[in-house]
Amino acid sequence: MLHGCKQNPDDFAAGTAMNAVAEAHGLMVAYPSQSSSANTASCWNWFNPADQQRDSGEPAIIAGITRAIVSEFAIDRRHVYVAGLSAGGAMAAIMGETYPDVYAGVGIHSGLAYGSANDVMSAFAAMRGDTAFAPRARPRAVTGAEDRLRTIVFQGSADRIVHPSNADRIVAQAAIDTSPKSSRQERIRTNGRSHTRSIVAGADGASVLEYWLIEGAGHAWSGGHPSGSYTDAKGPDASTEMVRFFLNGR
Repeated sequence: MLHGCKQNPDDFAAGTAMNAVAEAHGLMVAYPSQSSSANTASCWNWFNPADQQRDSGEPAIIAGITRAIVSEFAIDRRHVYVAGLSAGGAMAAIMGETYPDVYAGVGIHSGLAYGSANDVMSAFAAMRGDTAFAPRARPRAVTGAEDRLRTIVFQGSADRIVHPSNADRIVAQAAIDTSPKSSRQERIRTNGRSHTRSIVAGADGASVLEYWLIEGAGHAWSGGHPSGSYTDAKGPDASTEMVRFFLNGR
């Protein structure tokens, strides 16, 4: 679980309430922490080319943490996932693209697609939705990489920090990396709020890609607890839905 800017692991854990969801399903959760020395706002440096590559920078550190936990507790690689909010969501996208042999699924909340920026200026432009973006297929050079990395995306339609067009870019990128067989949309209401759930399924009927567009929501973890920052308690519950998607995709 990768926190956003101006957050820390404790804050992120409280706001997402992911620990409670994980405990209910017998899962383990790790919360890596970005240091202020690496980024003054404690953002993951998703816009830095050196931190967008396999075996380099922050991706190498996060993958190393993941591998250490997987090894220590003999965790099945098919049940290892990475998720994040905002800058953490952008870094989760990077982890999925650079380490598809480590993670079986990616959850991106209010984040940006892999390759959206290459410096600070282009990062702000991407966040505003002002840049062109061309999705590209994931390189297949990674030994043991899965062709079908499953991805779930959450985005508020009224997000003024990360423009909703960035979620469309994430979905376009993920669609290239999967082998979809069918798709459908559902309109749902949670606590009086409407949202659209777009679902792409594989041949076995399980979702390989989901996109939740939440009407009227801003830059906040949907269904989060007010004890943490950048949360929106109104829902839907992103933590519950991410775990549901990761475990069975239905």
